[in-house]
Amino acid sequence: MDLSAYINARKSGLKEYSNYISQGRNGYLPFLDGVLKNIDILSEVDMGIVDIPLKKIRGTYTYLRSISFARNFMPLMDEDTEFAMKWQNVYNIQTQEGLNDPIKVYEYLNWFYVVEGNKRVSVLKYLDNYSYHGYVTRLVPKYDENNKDIRLYYEFMDFNKKTGINEIWFSKEGSFHELWEIIKDYRPTSRLVNDEDRFTYFQSAVYNVFRKIFYDLGGDSLPITTGDAFLDFLKIHGIRDSVSDSELKSIMKRFISEMEYHKGGQAVEVQKTPRLKQESSFIGKLTHRKRSEKLKVGFAHVNDTKSSSWVYSHELGRMHLDHVLNKSVETVTVTRLPESIEAAPALQKMIDEGCRIIFTTSPSLINATLKVAMENPEVNLLNCSAVHSFKHVNTYFGRIHEPRFLSGLVAGVMTRTGKLGYIAPFPVSDVLSGINAFTLGARMIRPDIQVYLEWMQTWDYNSATPQCTNRIAQQGVDIICHHNTLANRQFSREYGVYTIRQDENGCYVPEKYLAVPVWNWGIFYEKYIRSILVGGTRLGHDSASTGRVRNYWWGMDSGLLDFFYARNHIPVETQKLIEFFKSGIMSRSFRVFTGPIRDREGRLMVEEDEILEHPQILMMNWIIEGVVCSMPDSKGFDPLTDLSTGRIGGS
Repeated sequence: MDLSAYINARKSGLKEYSNYISQGRNGYLPFLDGVLKNIDILSEVDMGIVDIPLKKIRGTYTYLRSISFARNFMPLMDEDTEFAMKWQNVYNIQTQEGLNDPIKVYEYLNWFYVVEGNKRVSVLKYLDNYSYHGYVTRLVPKYDENNKDIRLYYEFMDFNKKTGINEIWFSKEGSFHELWEIIKDYRPTSRLVNDEDRFTYFQSAVYNVFRKIFYDLGGDSLPITTGDAFLDFLKIHGIRDSVSDSELKSIMKRFISEMEYHKGGQAVEVQKTPRLKQESSFIGKLTHRKRSEKLKVGFAHVNDTKSSSWVYSHELGRMHLDHVLNKSVETVTVTRLPESIEAAPALQKMIDEGCRIIFTTSPSLINATLKVAMENPEVNLLNCSAVHSFKHVNTYFGRIHEPRFLSGLVAGVMTRTGKLGYIAPFPVSDVLSGINAFTLGARMIRPDIQVYLEWMQTWDYNSATPQCTNRIAQQGVDIICHHNTLANRQFSREYGVYTIRQDENGCYVPEKYLAVPVWNWGIFYEKYIRSILVGGTRLGHDSASTGRVRNYWWGMDSGLLDFFYARNHIPVETQKLIEFFKSGIMSRSFRVFTGPIRDREGRLMVEEDEILEHPQILMMNWIIEGVVCSMPDSKGFDPLTDLSTGRIGGS
């Protein structure tokens, strides 16, 4: 018998075995008996015949079988053995007529271990086949809340039951649910696919095509699962089952350049003070050609000025830009965009109508912004958010915790009861840092102050504020800090820091407005656009690989943020204290988050004299001591906007 195939396969096996041994690791196949040691198996489930991706077959059932193969499932036995002849015979059958008999395997944590058919698996892997069918028995471990692998596996089993898909795997909990939400209503573009086969088709025509191109472009070098990358791709670009491979490859080149974030070491320029070029150099003035038409700048919002103080503050910034650069700039606005990838067509329309720069003013628009930016590299898109870093989209935000700290100082001085209220929408990063900064300021005045925090769990401030105010008032608070600020000059609504009273109907309403943080977005917009006009900031990206990862994170020293307080209500000595700390913040001689700082459970979160920096503040996920609250179950934002790509601090 010609054993040339076996000899080549064995060479590969010996090389793999030696590589593992040189690292002081076991070079043989993993075996299930060893894997299940000390594992409590709850039940065995007959899954029937399943098409098994060969890359998911990790090992064999018993130790005695495992020592015949290296880690890559290539054979190790000598050429003059019966094992070698049987392996070669299986190879001949596969190459001449094809193997038909199913193998028998156990599945545990979505990995497969062979009971019968080890040589078939070895041959098929040697021939680089993609999958093979087998009788599968699932081993279900007892649920363990403290074991992430088992928690993740239970999520997988639910997803697998709905879809039959067993190839996709994630490293992050919640991802299987996110993928299900994306594909649950999926219908193939091909009419030849029956409804009951739609998820099989999805795995073959969507995921497997993505996987092949992803690997061809070097995606396998990223320290994440292909499933992680695939989920982010779907969040940004949607399901692409009707585009050509060449078109998909072009899209994915830019996508993978963003995924490079996961390798670590990617330089992110965090601009904490304005360094945008505002005037042309002498040579620049001589060579810079005057624009024949105005630069068109777009602003995209998820709400409007009547309902949202956030949108109102950005629209004031747009109007400032219109005023100071009216000869060079034309601005347009779109409002009430969906907080999802469905906003992308509206952004694309703005580009088609001539916008060269677009500011999207909500973090929930990041998916749509990134998608459109990748597809229009000649246009600058910026997103007002704090927790991501991208090559194709620069992000901008402000150090809102600085004026929040000053708000806490005012509340700490003015409270009579020592009990303060704080109304916030959701426990997202900038909200948490604002709450913590406010509490630090208040407790700097009175260390015994308690801050009673109420979560609205909605962005609809009008409907939620009365109930939150009533619950807080029942705790005996006399001053409230609302996360909302003034909207459309409606002074009758709650904003900033204010005392409360009961009206004739027994409802708690604002009495005296004491202080309020203020966003001056016009400062940022003017400086950014001026820098574009004089050539200091480039318009568009040459390619995905040259995009600069830049975050703008300005503070009170830039003028982006300010702090107003009512001098007629606040004692003169307190005004001196406010100005002292305001000056320290603006000169950076005083930093709000300087240790020691403890959380609600008394754990030391910031060491003495330690100063929290950019990523630690932006990714803050804890609440400071002195805050009384319960945490809501929901994060309060659509998980489909929560990209792992480019996320500061990783995920």
